[in-house]
Amino acid sequence: MAKGDKGKVVQVIGTVVDVEFDQNNLPEIFNALELENEGERLVLEVEQHVGNSWARCLALGPTEGLARGVEVTDSGAAVSVPVGEPSLGRLFNVVGDPIDNGEPISKDAVRWPIHRRPPSFDQQSGSVELLETGIKVLDLITPFAKGGKIGAYGGAGVGKTVIITELIRNIAQEHSGVSVFAGVGERSREGNDLWHEMQDYGELRLLIQELQFLYLLENRLWEDYLM
Repeated sequence: MAKGDKGKVVQVIGTVVDVEFDQNNLPEIFNALELENEGERLVLEVEQHVGNSWARCLALGPTEGLARGVEVTDSGAAVSVPVGEPSLGRLFNVVGDPIDNGEPISKDAVRWPIHRRPPSFDQQSGSVELLETGIKVLDLITPFAKGGKIGAYGGAGVGKTVIITELIRNIAQEHSGVSVFAGVGERSREGNDLWHEMQDYGELRLLIQELQFLYLLENRLWEDYLM
């Protein structure tokens, strides 16, 4: 249950990996475990304790070539990702490593675990507020509720990515907000396309500069920014 505890892989079924630890050193649920698979770092997330001092884990990467007996190390904490200014305009994988060939993230950067408690009731609004997107047809026919969920359906080439790009621009420049694009499977490809398109438009550089200024302003660091 402490950082650095060692275990070993005892079973691999697709992306499900069972790891055996000493009986007194079972990692906590949602802890990140690390191992080396064919020279690459692989992160596992503990999902269940299944008896026999085994921790059933979900692999957050490819498991091809992973064999029984491989040593596993408990990180002592949940998977965490960078937040705040260093994350603006960057692409990350599921474990928070940058994958855009940009500058490495500083070890001193603030990181938050991906599993966090939801806001308490006194931090939530009791009324429904509309999010003004700036896209007339959406605001008129399908208005967005702040804090709500909404889906965009459409075939290939109908303009979903264009709408998302416009929403990101409006949220940043009109509402002084931040947008996060998370993709799984095919949506990962779309996120990559979106990132390159925003670079081509010049929007990404402008939005990052504006958001960095807002971040500094909110944290009362604007004097350093102006110097």
